[in-house]
Formats: sequence, structure tokens, C-alpha cells
Amino acid sequence: MDKIENKIKELRVFARNNFVPIVRNDTISKICSIIKEKEYSNLLEIGTAIGYSAICMLTCNTNAKITTIEKNKQRFEEAVKNFESVDLSDRVNPICGDALEELRRLVVEKKKFDFIFLDGPKGQYINYLPLLKKLMTDNATLFADNILLGGLIKNESLVNHKNRTMFTNMKKFLKEIENDSDFQTQIFEIDDGFSISMIKNSAE
Repeated sequence: MDKIENKIKELRVFARNNFVPIVRNDTISKICSIIKEKEYSNLLEIGTAIGYSAICMLTCNTNAKITTIEKNKQRFEEAVKNFESVDLSDRVNPICGDALEELRRLVVEKKKFDFIFLDGPKGQYINYLPLLKKLMTDNATLFADNILLGGLIKNESLVNHKNRTMFTNMKKFLKEIENDSDFQTQIFEIDDGFSISMIKNSAE
């Protein structure tokens, strides 16, 4: 475990020095608490980056395995090396490709996951949602990160032409998950905001 903990610290430094966006500390702590509490073991991640969050999640439950999708080939290759360096390759199914296409494939293959960490392109969350629902088990949780878009959601005056589509799509996503009768959703304004949507028959 010391080897993994040292790697996690190393990746935090690497991310900071190389401007790689990784999940923030309070957010990953919340993710790990959910995985531990629910004993989730079949995880899906959209947005691997350098593998930091996937490694963290696998430490939350030593029986867990994760399928993680990353479009950027360079980041994907870095992540694979990082998984190998801490002997986690046998617990990771890394996929390099477009998330929408890969999610469709997983649906066709009838894959199921009990915890989904959504951290890919923010403007695509609304497009991923119907597919993610089909991939969730009856007791699953969907955790979506960065839903405040660096303050845009709380302050529309910051929205410009460049980020208008992302803003509009995120608003649609949040409305959808909050009004979806299959979910019990909570919104947290911690870090850059995250939502936790549990299938209702698993919610307490």
C-alpha cells in the first residue's frame, strides 16, 4: 500500500507541475467514502487522464476493478504506465477512445457497473446520461464531477460564446438528473461541485 500511496502523491505533484486536471482532494475523499460504504467493486470511469483517480478508487476497495475511458492517447499511455508501476494492471480495463462510442459498445455488450465516475468533457454529460443509466446495476451510484464549471453555473454573467454550449448542456444534465424519477440526486458545492445520483431502490 505504501507503494500506491507514494504513487498517488507523485501524481499529484506531476499534475500540478504539468497542468493536468485531476480530481480534487475533498471530491476524491467523497468518492472513496461511497465506494467503501457501499462496497462497490465494479467501477466505470469516463476521463482517465493520467490514472490518478482510478488508482485512488482502487485503494478504496481492494476487491474492486475499474473500466476507464480516455480519448487523449498520450494521457492514456501515461495512465497505463502508472497502473503498471503500482501493480494494478490486472484490476484495470483501460480503453482509449471516444467515450460516447465506447459507452455505446459497453451497452451492446450488456456490461453493468455499480459505481460510475463521470469526469469527461462537461458538455457531453447530457449525451452520456441515457447510456450510463443502461450500464448501472440496481444499486448503482452515478458521481458527476465539475458540475459548477468553474463558477459558470452559479454566475451566468461569466458565460460567453465560447463556453455557452457547455453551460447550456450542463444545465440540461443537472435538470435531467434532478427530475429523473429513477434517481435520488444530491448536489454538492464542494470543490468545483459534484452530483451524486443513486438508483432509488438503493437509496436509504
